[in-house]
Amino acid sequence: MNEIALLIAATIASGTPLALAGLGLLLNEKAGILNLGAEGMMLVAAIAGFAIAFTTGSDALAFGAGAVAGALMALVFGWLVIWLNTNQYASGLALSLFGGGFSAFVGVAYVGKKLSERTAYEVPLLADLPFVGPALFRQHPMAYIAIALTLAVAWFLYRSRAGLVLRAVGESPESAHALGYRVRLLRLAAVVAGGALCGLAGAYLSVVYAPLWVEGLVAGRGWIALALTTFATWRPARVLLGAYLFGGVTMLQFALQTTDIEIASQLLAMLPYLATIVVLALISRNPTWIRINMPASLGKPFHPGS
Repeated sequence: MNEIALLIAATIASGTPLALAGLGLLLNEKAGILNLGAEGMMLVAAIAGFAIAFTTGSDALAFGAGAVAGALMALVFGWLVIWLNTNQYASGLALSLFGGGFSAFVGVAYVGKKLSERTAYEVPLLADLPFVGPALFRQHPMAYIAIALTLAVAWFLYRSRAGLVLRAVGESPESAHALGYRVRLLRLAAVVAGGALCGLAGAYLSVVYAPLWVEGLVAGRGWIALALTTFATWRPARVLLGAYLFGGVTMLQFALQTTDIEIASQLLAMLPYLATIVVLALISRNPTWIRINMPASLGKPFHPGS
């Protein structure tokens, strides 16, 4: 039972960055913007957070730096696709490639370095409960913040006027513009907020999950987070559940390595990405279902006054 509790705890820890990044991309897509640059934003945020944590020893400052780094990269992306009307797909891919190269360049001095001993967190009283204590209540605070953010995003999108306006922008920016809403500013705000969440995810990987810096630390999690939005049919709660599902698949490869089952490590490392492909393939079999749930203007530029 103890091994199962530890596996659940590891699943939550592994799924947390996916949940944070997935929520950020969900906000982007609800506003009608498709951002393929999550991988790059997370990498730049990861090195920013690690550098600050390594220099100052403050996790709070590290997460702040990660969020700012992600938001700044998203701001540049938003300026390109919203104001200059560049292609969203090409701009997102360029952002991802830039983030990979830039993070590798500025992180040369930190390669192989590790942070000091991490603080062991636990929820008082609840952490001492049998099974559920070690499984659920000994997580880093960011794991609980991810859950709180999921609830906050769900409330914002479906229970607040601002969320209704944002969804209207994603469904029909022309109609929202005709009603007097500043569509481009609303889209930019969603893109920057999403970038900040991706930044938190990147900082979590390098400051808490690893905690070290190596080139390519994010290892495709940005792409998995992008797939999560489709898997979750653009629903915040499903993003969180999907993140834990993919986190569990990631942890499964390590669990299998400790058994007597002879499977090549390369095949085990493929499991999270194979699961992503399988899920997307299954979802794609019903394009009507995707079209009903997907924001109608996703990936489409908007030109005021046209």
